[in-house]
Amino acid sequence: MKFTLSWLKEHLDTDETLEKLADKLTMIGLEVESIEDKAKALAPFTIARVISAEQHPNADRLRVCMVDTGNGAAPVQVVCGAPNARAGLVSVFSPPGTYIPGKDITLGIGTIRGVESRGMLCSAAELKISEDHDGIMELPADAPLGTPYVQWAALGDPVLEINLTPNRQDCTGVHGIARDLAAADMGKFRDPGIKPVKGEFPCPVKVTVEDEKLCPGFALRLVRGVKNGPSPEWLQKRLTSIGLRPINALVDITNFMTYDRARPLHVFDAAKVKGNLTVRRAQNGETLLALDGRTYTLDSSTCVIADDHGVESLAGVMGGEASGCSEATTDVLIESALWNEINIAQTGRKLGINSDARYRFERGVDPAFMVPGLEMATRLVTEICGGTPSENVVVGNAFGDDRVIDFPVSEVKRLAGIDVPFPEIKRILGHLGFMVAGQGPTVKVAIPSWRSDVHGKADIVEEIVRIVGVDQVPMTPFERGDAPRKPVLKPLQLRARRAKRALAARGMVEAVTWSFISKPHAELFGGGKAELALANPIAADLSDMRPSLLPGLVAAAQANSDRGFADIALFEVGQVFRGDRPEDQFTSAAGIRHGFSSSAGLGRNWSGSATANVFDAKADAFAVLLAAGAPMQALQVVSGGAAWLHPGRSGTIQIGPQNVLGYFGELHPRVLEQLGADGPMIAFDVILDSLPEAKQRATRAKPLIELSAFQPVSRDFAFIVDRAVKAGDILRAAQGADKKLITGVTVFDVYEGKGIDEAKKSVAIAVTLQPREKTMTDQEIEAVAAKIVAEVNKKTGGVLR
Repeated sequence: MKFTLSWLKEHLDTDETLEKLADKLTMIGLEVESIEDKAKALAPFTIARVISAEQHPNADRLRVCMVDTGNGAAPVQVVCGAPNARAGLVSVFSPPGTYIPGKDITLGIGTIRGVESRGMLCSAAELKISEDHDGIMELPADAPLGTPYVQWAALGDPVLEINLTPNRQDCTGVHGIARDLAAADMGKFRDPGIKPVKGEFPCPVKVTVEDEKLCPGFALRLVRGVKNGPSPEWLQKRLTSIGLRPINALVDITNFMTYDRARPLHVFDAAKVKGNLTVRRAQNGETLLALDGRTYTLDSSTCVIADDHGVESLAGVMGGEASGCSEATTDVLIESALWNEINIAQTGRKLGINSDARYRFERGVDPAFMVPGLEMATRLVTEICGGTPSENVVVGNAFGDDRVIDFPVSEVKRLAGIDVPFPEIKRILGHLGFMVAGQGPTVKVAIPSWRSDVHGKADIVEEIVRIVGVDQVPMTPFERGDAPRKPVLKPLQLRARRAKRALAARGMVEAVTWSFISKPHAELFGGGKAELALANPIAADLSDMRPSLLPGLVAAAQANSDRGFADIALFEVGQVFRGDRPEDQFTSAAGIRHGFSSSAGLGRNWSGSATANVFDAKADAFAVLLAAGAPMQALQVVSGGAAWLHPGRSGTIQIGPQNVLGYFGELHPRVLEQLGADGPMIAFDVILDSLPEAKQRATRAKPLIELSAFQPVSRDFAFIVDRAVKAGDILRAAQGADKKLITGVTVFDVYEGKGIDEAKKSVAIAVTLQPREKTMTDQEIEAVAAKIVAEVNKKTGGVLR
C-alpha cells in the first residue's frame, strides 16, 4: 500500500516528522517497507536552458549543446543524443557527480566521440518520474533557471509503502491509516461526514441479484450529461505519486476511491449497457474481454455482472472492455457493491488476475460504506465532469451486522501483562472507531463495521496493546521449577533432523517442494483420492495433497537438467498424505539421483563412470534408516518395489511383511514419461513413522563404539542352494547361528554355471567373528562354523560347497 505524506495529511492533522510517523506506523503493526523521498534523491537536478545545439562533428545523431545552468557561471558544454535537443529549450540539467536513478549510474566528465561533455540533459525516465524516454524533458519557457527541479515541480512529497497483514483491509485506504495514527497520538483524525447527493430522477437501470451469498449488497446510480476527459491536476498527481497512470476523469475517480477510502468502484458507459443488470454466476464457456486486454473463459464458479448482451464485468475483480468509459462517454453508471470474499479470491487465482479491487474485496471491505462510497464518488463525478445524478438503486443489505463483545477490562492485564487505565482503554478504542459502554469491570464494546477481523476479547486486547506499544509489554520469564528439562524435540523430529544430516553427508542437496501436485501425478504414487483434493487450489496443477515427495523432486531434478545441470542428487524430508485423517499423514525421507551423481561423487572423472544406480539408492535409504535409529540387524530387503519403480531394478525394505519401511530403485520409465522427465532416475522413499520406537529402559552408559581387545576372525563359506533362495535369507540364517560372536555377514560371490546343477546356484558369504572375553581356539572357531552350516541348511536347505 503506497501513499504520500501530503495525502496522509489530508486525513490527519499532524506536525510530526516523517521519520516519527514512519516509526509509529511500524510500531502499531503497519510495517513501513520503504520511504521514497524524491526531494533528496533529485536535489542536484536543476532547471537549465539550451543556448545553442550544434551538430556533433563525429556523429550524426548527437548534438553539442551549450547550456545556461542559471547559476551565473559560464555556459556548460553537454553532448546530447535526444532528438528534441534544440536552442531555446528549457530542460533539466545534472552536473558531474550526480547519481542518475533511471540508469543507476553516477555521472562523470566524459568524452563522447572526441568531444568533452560536462553534464547531462535528462529525460523523465532517467529521473524515474515516468516511463517517457523519447527525449529530454521540455519545461515551460518561464521556468526559473537554476532552481531545483523537484522544488519547481512540487515533487518533494515523500512516498511511503507499508506492508499490510491480510486482516487489515481497512488500512488499504489512506483514511484508515490516518485513523490508526490518530489513535496513537500522532495527530487529529479528519473524518468529515459524507453528504448524500440528491437524485434528480429515478435510475432507469434495475439490478437483480440471483445469489445473495455471492453479492450481499449492490448499489447503482446513473449520472447523465458528464464530460469525461483528463482529470484535474491534483487528482493526476495523487495517482502518479504512487505509480498509477491517469486514464480519464471517471476511471481516475474510481482509482482514487480505492486508495483513499479502500472502496473499489466500477463505472460503466451507460450507452454500452443493454437493458438491466444482473449479478449471477457465469455460464460455462462464457468469455469476457477485460480491461487488461485479455480474453477470459469463465465457468459457473465465477460471479459476474451481466446485461442483456452478456457478461460486462468480473464481479469485484475487473471490468470489461466493451462497457468501459472513454472520452466519448456522456452517461455513466457508478457501481458500489459487496462481494463474497472467498469467491473473489477463487476467481482471481483461477484466472490469474491481480487487481487493486481483488486485493481489497478478498479481504473484505466495509459493508456500511457501500452507499456512502457511492455518494462520495457521485459528488466527485459531478464536481469534475458535471452531469445530473439519478436516485440510488440499492439491493440487499447496505449495512453490516451489529457486533457487540462483553469485554472484561482485566483481560488487558491478564493477556498482555500491562496496566492500562480504563480511561486510556476507552480513548484508544474510541479513536479506533469502537464504541465502549459501561464503567464496571466488564464493558460492552461495539465493533466498527470496517473491522471484520475482530471477533473476541483477545482481538480487543491486541488493538489496545499495539497502540500502547508492544515495547511496553514486560519481559516475563517462564517458571521452570526444579524438575529436569524435558526434551524439546519429539522422536520423529529427531529422526527427520538426523535423516537430513545423513543425506547431506552423502553429497545430496536438500530441496523444498510444493505439498500439492496435480491429480494425475498423485495417482501415479497411490494418491488422487477425493478427500485429498483441495477445495481452493492456487493452480490447476497443484490440486491434490501429495502422497509422496518424489513427484516434486523429479520435477526439480528435471528443471535443473533443462538448465544444464543434469548431474544432480536431491532429497527432501517432509509430510506426505495418504488420507484425510491425522493418522494418514506421515513424515517421509525421499531422494532422487540423476546422471553422473552416484554416492562416489557428482560428475564424471578420470577414474571411471559414476552413473547413479540402484545400489546408490539402496545405500541412501540405509543411511537414512541408520541415522534414524532403525534396528539394522532386523531389516529385510525384498526384490521388487512399489508400482512406480522398475519391477526388475528395485527393492523393498521391511521388518517382516507387515511393516514396510520404504522402497528404493529405478523409477519406472512409464512414470517418468507421465511426469515429463528424462530417465533414468534412481530414487528411494522411506517412511520415518514406520520405524519402531526405541525401547526406553534404564541401562548403564555404553560407549558409542565398543572396541574389543581381541583379534576378529573371518571365515568364508560357499553354499549350494536352489536358485529361488534369496541371499538375504542365507545372511539372516548365518547371523542367527551365534548373535553374540557373529558381528558381520556379507555376500561376496554368486556363481551359476559349469559344475553346478542348473536349478542350483552357489552363494559365498564372509562371516566375521569378534571374541569379547578371550582369543578363540581352533576348536571353538570350528564349532561356530559348524553351527553356521547347520543353521543355513535348516533355514534354506543350503549345502556347503
